[in-house]
Amino acid sequence: MKQIYETRSGRGYRRFGCVCAAAAVSTAVFFSGCGKPGEQKTQKQTQAQDETEPTKGAKKQAPVKLTVWGAEEDQELIGQLMESFQNEYKDEAKFQFTYSVQSESNCKNALFGDLEQAADVFAFADDQLHALAAAGAIDPIENADTIRTEHLATAVEAASVGDTMYAYPLTADNGYFMYYNQDYFTKEDVESLERMLEVAAEHGKYVAMDWSSAWYVYAFFGNTGMEVGLNEDGITNYCTWNQKKGAIKGVDVARSMLDIAKSPGFSSRTDAEFLQGVQDGSVIAGVSGVWNAVAIQDLWKEQMGAAKLPSFACAGQQVQMASFSGCKLIGVNAYSKEKAWAAKLAEWITNEQNQNLRFKLRGQGPSNKQAAASSQVQGSPAIAALLAQAEYSQLQRVGGKFWEPVETFAKNMAQQNASGEDLQKQLDRMAEQVTAR
Repeated sequence: MKQIYETRSGRGYRRFGCVCAAAAVSTAVFFSGCGKPGEQKTQKQTQAQDETEPTKGAKKQAPVKLTVWGAEEDQELIGQLMESFQNEYKDEAKFQFTYSVQSESNCKNALFGDLEQAADVFAFADDQLHALAAAGAIDPIENADTIRTEHLATAVEAASVGDTMYAYPLTADNGYFMYYNQDYFTKEDVESLERMLEVAAEHGKYVAMDWSSAWYVYAFFGNTGMEVGLNEDGITNYCTWNQKKGAIKGVDVARSMLDIAKSPGFSSRTDAEFLQGVQDGSVIAGVSGVWNAVAIQDLWKEQMGAAKLPSFACAGQQVQMASFSGCKLIGVNAYSKEKAWAAKLAEWITNEQNQNLRFKLRGQGPSNKQAAASSQVQGSPAIAALLAQAEYSQLQRVGGKFWEPVETFAKNMAQQNASGEDLQKQLDRMAEQVTAR
């Protein structure tokens, strides 16, 4: 079977053998199928075959061209999956694959730029599903009943709008928990955020969390009785984080955040800055997700610990920190010229065998039931922590106007209310902007 890899860059094309360049923006892979000798078809038969679902024994006269979008870190993995896909269907077609790096968190915007020229198959975060379905960018998947039985219920929910399934679950690990260095913390220490901050301060180190991201800031409001979410229109939000009544009020959470920010053991850091702190030794614990598990394991070795998020002091009580949860999904472009093959590839990428491979290479938690139940996955400290946190998590279902107002508020809390503005006024403005139509 002949294979040619091409790497696209701003300076044109560069050909090489079977190794992908790390800086590749897009990689095209051509696979020639092995058709049966002497097999012949009339023009009418070939045309009819091309217009139907792929059938065993079929041989296309032209290659099936499929473009795949995914994370930069997935290039090596997807290359392996495209090759194994070709081996599986080598008697049915020849393929031309193109893999392009596209952020999973920004996939929706890239697709809406030009759906007809966008990828046939793409990875995306589940919070974009409603918008993609409403816009007609993705269609209900045809074998939904089978897929539902193969994947975890939370992943199926994340891939569905109501009772209709629109995408193939890829991971069930898009959440966060607490990493900690066991040289400094006991299992009892990591049950309380205040205790963790004390330990870090005693050693001149930090516990890190990203308050520039509204995704993480949900942790402080999620288990307080206050709410945020998506309205029935699928676009606008409701938000009660500024509530003035109840056992826990909005200002109570704001004051708790200010107390945390004042601790010499706390540092608000982005995910990249958190990992840098782990590398230079200044950070000994931090809130992050499974995508950092391999890197942290390499640095902390057997001392790497992982646990559900701790509780924090608020309004005279201990409140368990909450989390947003979610899944990564694989979608098929409704405008794909090769929808049948694109659907087969999407299902291939997300099957049990290849989710096991994804866990092995990327440490990402499977959505496939059998893969998730494997001893290797169950033995992962990061996955175990994520599962422990699941009881206190909620699927991320918020509209686009949620992010910036919450981030503006939280950044000011991280700076110990540098603006000096009344806390209730800040909360009221945040809620008004989050719920704006």
